[in-house]
Amino acid sequence: MVRIASTLVAGLVGLASVVSAHPGHDIRAEAEERAAFIKRTPLSSRSLAHCAPQMKARGLERANMARRRHAANSLRRKRDLAHLTNFQKRDHSPHHSDLDVDQTADPSELFESGGTCILGPDVTEGPYYVSGELIRTDVSEEQAGVPLFLDIQLVDTKTCEPVPEAYIEIWHCNATGVYSGVVARGNGDPDNESNLDATFLRGIQQTSAEGVVQFETIFPGHYIGRTTHVHVLSHPGGTKANENDTLSDIYTTTASYVGQIFFDQELINAVEKTETYAANTQPLTTNDEDGILAEEAAEIDPFAQYVTLGEGDDVSAGLFGWISLGIDPTQSNDVKAAVFYTEDGGVENPDAGGPPGPPPPL
Repeated sequence: MVRIASTLVAGLVGLASVVSAHPGHDIRAEAEERAAFIKRTPLSSRSLAHCAPQMKARGLERANMARRRHAANSLRRKRDLAHLTNFQKRDHSPHHSDLDVDQTADPSELFESGGTCILGPDVTEGPYYVSGELIRTDVSEEQAGVPLFLDIQLVDTKTCEPVPEAYIEIWHCNATGVYSGVVARGNGDPDNESNLDATFLRGIQQTSAEGVVQFETIFPGHYIGRTTHVHVLSHPGGTKANENDTLSDIYTTTASYVGQIFFDQELINAVEKTETYAANTQPLTTNDEDGILAEEAAEIDPFAQYVTLGEGDDVSAGLFGWISLGIDPTQSNDVKAAVFYTEDGGVENPDAGGPPGPPPPL
């Protein structure tokens, strides 16, 4: 028997005291921007709940559960964990009530859809977006940390149909809170110029006919002022790829939507106790202290569902997580990159306006 609990996400606790997670980036402005988007967006476009009956009737939900179960079992076999027959699942999203999951029931029920992250058409992409990253499945690049495998499905909020042949991009910091591709104060060693050419924990994939991509990465770490999260960006239809597995037009990048994926606090706490993450000396901002998450969770459910690949609560063997992203694929908006990743390496954008520009006065 597995207990699925819930947790409440409070408001903008701590936001006033920590305005800039990264120098030059105002968290309060980003939170207010996200709140404005959610407030003016029709309810049907803030959630995929209205799509659930249609997706179930068309067999999409059954296919989703089968795909996730198969992927998780394949990962166990790859890691010599096939002898484990039960998966441990917990859900601490504030949108789900307490529920007992009977492990003797159909295991596919563990992989039903849950969280949905509705991506905003004009919400900031954050201070460390790098344009021109690689199209690839595995973005881990041997970064130390808890393995994380993400199954992401893109769904049209208007038609409730999966969105095929769209490019989805993810990026996040490593176990000690450092983003690749950017050299700036507040992002690891500001004198480490080689990080400008680094590409770890960043990547792009094109959705399948079912609107699905699967990324292999590590569980993100944390940095001051923000809770643990993964950035997500979907590119509009018609985006082209180059022969070198990058997207074209990196200097004029556009996006359909931008958003962030979050994780329940109990999972974050468990990961943070492992060796690599414990070496992170930056203060840990919890979910209930994160202003951007407060705006998200007040209306929608941006928490990834997950199962542990190892036994019971043990996270060391890895995690398999999934989430649906709702978008209006007709949208297309300009995105401002901090850095352009070119064939010659990273090139700072002089018009970025934030990091990696000069630090603010102390």
